Amino acid sequence: MSKYPVWYEHIHTCSQTGARLGIVHTPHGSFETPAFMPVGTQATVKGMSPEEVSSMGANIILSNTYHLWMRPGSELVKKAGGLHKFMNWNGAILTDSGGFQVFSLAKPKDIVEEGVHFRSHIDGSKHFLTPEISMQVQNDLGSDIIMAFDECCAYPSPKQYADRSLERTTRWLERCIDAHKNPDKQALFGIIQGSMYEDLRKKSAEQIVSHDLPGYAIGGLSVGEPGELMYQILDCTVPLMPEDKPRYLMGVGTPDYLIEGAIRGIDMFDCVLPTRLGRHGTVMTSNGRIIIRDSKFAEDLNPMDPECDCYACKNYSAAYIRHLIKAKESFGQRLCSWHNIAFLLNLMEDVRDAIRHDCLGDFRNEFYAKYYDKK
Repeated sequence: MSKYPVWYEHIHTCSQTGARLGIVHTPHGSFETPAFMPVGTQATVKGMSPEEVSSMGANIILSNTYHLWMRPGSELVKKAGGLHKFMNWNGAILTDSGGFQVFSLAKPKDIVEEGVHFRSHIDGSKHFLTPEISMQVQNDLGSDIIMAFDECCAYPSPKQYADRSLERTTRWLERCIDAHKNPDKQALFGIIQGSMYEDLRKKSAEQIVSHDLPGYAIGGLSVGEPGELMYQILDCTVPLMPEDKPRYLMGVGTPDYLIEGAIRGIDMFDCVLPTRLGRHGTVMTSNGRIIIRDSKFAEDLNPMDPECDCYACKNYSAAYIRHLIKAKESFGQRLCSWHNIAFLLNLMEDVRDAIRHDCLGDFRNEFYAKYYDKK
């Protein structure tokens, strides 16, 4: 057992790659890692019911502090008994701090030492988000894992600014620790920043990890930089993170990033990608991405992915789903989203199985050969 409400149990290390298999335990159940977390931004995974997401094998989802603070308000969620009851989700929930949304959605914004002044992307109303408010909102939501309020630098960012930013992120973490009211029920994760500078990442990691927290995340990646640069930053950062705590790479969801992140020792990933692609009729399959509205699928009575056993592929043809997408029927968007979420959850199950059998490197090469037709 652990002194924290969320803790990591190591199961096996892949002798071929060094990737690790584990279990993260939370007050609302456990999940095997490496794990992909479907994103339920506004207390719902877009187009999916909680029961459907659970049926695909997801045991943890992510919700968004910024959006739920803007509407319906964290007070209502607290009154409803917390986010789990409000959205009828029985598994674990992670909430981000709202920082990324403030820096990416809210315009204009003014970053000061106390917090961030911004206008809502919904109605233009003025708001001020601070580490203390982020903690209060997340305490109200009652999620199992809560994230420290941080600043996510744009790519590219000048080194001098990235240095000042990571120092502010550390000071904000210290304020989050002081403001966190439910440490026995909710696990606060710190976030390592530092943009694309290896020495700044090391500096940030040392500062963040010096605070004894239940887990740690890497933020500020997958923000437009080349993949090889992201891997370079992971290579220098992950070894500085504790081996006995969960490691979370924020905002990553393409198959290659998931596999490469797992190889480098990451345990948790999240991204809106599967539902965002699905709403527009783009589908991830075992043989790569397809655009289901393309004419070549007009009379294709086979499943979108013949190797997939998800609900969409077991019950409907590519031609039918193409028809729904072309006709702008929401069921078509749901089926594409359903498949994409299931695809990434199944991919991570295969990754865990490969780690268990010490062959993740071989699995990566075979997967890339089919999905990307390269490597």
